[in-house]
Amino acid sequence: MSGLCGFIGYGASATDNRAVIETMAAPLARFHSAPLQSMQGRKSAVGVVASAATSHVYQRDGLMVALWGLPGKGIGQGADSVAAGIAQAWRRDPDALCASLNGSFSLCIVDDDAGEALLAIDRMGVGNMAYQVSGEALVFGSSADSIVRHPLTPSVLDHQGLYNYVYFHMIPGPGTVFQNQQRLLPGEFLRYRQGRIEKRQYWRMKFDERPERPFGELKQEFMRLLESGVRDAAAGSEVGAFLSGGTDSSTIAGVLTKVGGKPANTYSIGFEAEGYDEMEYARLASRHFGTSHHEYYVTPDDVVDAIPKVAAVFDQPFGNASALPAFYCARMARADGITRMLGGDGGDELFGGNERYSKQHVFEKYEKVPGLLRKALLEPAVFNFPGGEHIKLIRKARSYIEQASVPMPARLETYNLLGRYGPSQVFTDAFLVHADTNGPLENLRRDYGGNEAASLINRMLALDFKITLADNDLPKVIRSCELAGMDVAFPFLSDDMVAFSSQLTAKQKLNGTKLRYFFKEALRDFLPDEIINKQKHGFGLPFGVWLQHHQPLKQLAMDSLSDLKQRGIVRPAFIDQLVGQHLSEHAGYHGTMVWVLMMMEQWFKQHEQA
Repeated sequence: MSGLCGFIGYGASATDNRAVIETMAAPLARFHSAPLQSMQGRKSAVGVVASAATSHVYQRDGLMVALWGLPGKGIGQGADSVAAGIAQAWRRDPDALCASLNGSFSLCIVDDDAGEALLAIDRMGVGNMAYQVSGEALVFGSSADSIVRHPLTPSVLDHQGLYNYVYFHMIPGPGTVFQNQQRLLPGEFLRYRQGRIEKRQYWRMKFDERPERPFGELKQEFMRLLESGVRDAAAGSEVGAFLSGGTDSSTIAGVLTKVGGKPANTYSIGFEAEGYDEMEYARLASRHFGTSHHEYYVTPDDVVDAIPKVAAVFDQPFGNASALPAFYCARMARADGITRMLGGDGGDELFGGNERYSKQHVFEKYEKVPGLLRKALLEPAVFNFPGGEHIKLIRKARSYIEQASVPMPARLETYNLLGRYGPSQVFTDAFLVHADTNGPLENLRRDYGGNEAASLINRMLALDFKITLADNDLPKVIRSCELAGMDVAFPFLSDDMVAFSSQLTAKQKLNGTKLRYFFKEALRDFLPDEIINKQKHGFGLPFGVWLQHHQPLKQLAMDSLSDLKQRGIVRPAFIDQLVGQHLSEHAGYHGTMVWVLMMMEQWFKQHEQA
């Protein structure tokens, strides 16, 4: 992996601090060949391990600046370098600095003489920054693997973090898997001053839900922003694009070919399993735009080989199985000499593309039915209908009412796997003593309530900016690419495109139950109709299917779960029931929990060996 790390408020000399920062930076070089750039002060040090295109450092007069990522235009303008420009802005007005930044980045500024520091990440959370306070010292890093190597902040597992992982299949920020360690949220910064910290949001998504502008005007601006976003993301690198055959990746591939003036290199992953292969749509997009297309079919043997590697590259347990096909896609591109991949992530969240948006739109209609009519007429009629459990229409009506009666955002977790099993059936009593089973939903309510958008669709989009993008999809792609030695950029998440999407009306994102209405209409003369009208799928992994028939994969999973029994986290009886009765009943459904628990145990193993 790559990234930055550092500390302030600890150490006796620059020489001693260099040794500490070298120890902290070692995990950052584990999957990256870039050398360490380090800076030291008397009570501080900063280190960066990253390619020249993604690292920016500055040191002078006790001030150290390190920025990792792809900063936007204008940063460092008029200065010798990006980092020098940030240093100048810090000296002019520290409080106004973050609001002036754009692009994707993780940033640290350390003033050794004044005993002050600033940590920040970009608006959408492409960058990452974890931190821990110990006494009067602040230890930080873009990876928790660096923080736990500092003498003041050794790793102590957090039961709540592990519980949240099993619930969400990742650990939502600001929490982590380690006690007393936190992560910055998208658009957030931290100020450290003489042993004290203060956190604030320097940016928050604000939706402008005014009457819609003319379609032609919006389409013209949208296409201009697409082209400039792809052009900026591709600058200075040998670039390729992920191509799943969906609307987002196909759009990026087409625009990359257009702005590059030559066939874009595109990369797709397939699976030889019924219902999981969408290669035909990727081929369709490639033919349509004339890209130079590359394919690879992931096998069960590939999955067995990659599971330990993928577990190792993440700094905390991560259970999104799509990380594996993303890794193989990036690895294929790296072998061709590509150094940066462009991903289509963010399109769903900016323009309203997830199926749950239309589903919740339908449930919202029930909420608008007068309460007296619901309670006195509709619900008694449906739930007291004689023999209703045997009538499909009545069963569906009951299910609809039951779900619609759950308030948002808890309604989004109606089918949560851990909720279906029951926490007390999954976890040991000793583990649950130190975990709040209501914590995940409380986190969702906090995040959902943090945006004051007037419409349901925009409130859901704001939630997904954090939960789906910053906590899940972006780490999945970024870490998978790092494992392959690849940089990655996300053109849809340019600051200008994000601002543009906030000005679309709710109806332009979700028109009745029609998802991403404006997006699709604007691209009708650009994308093939078959791709615009296709059902959403993506880089899924047929793990549950393969688990039944591929012995090495099954053995790895069973061995992992057997070893997990010894950790006192999950009940051995639940694991036995999961791999016995549950898995045989529905491999696809229950295979997800097998994957989540297997990846947790693999994370333990890989990080104990590191």
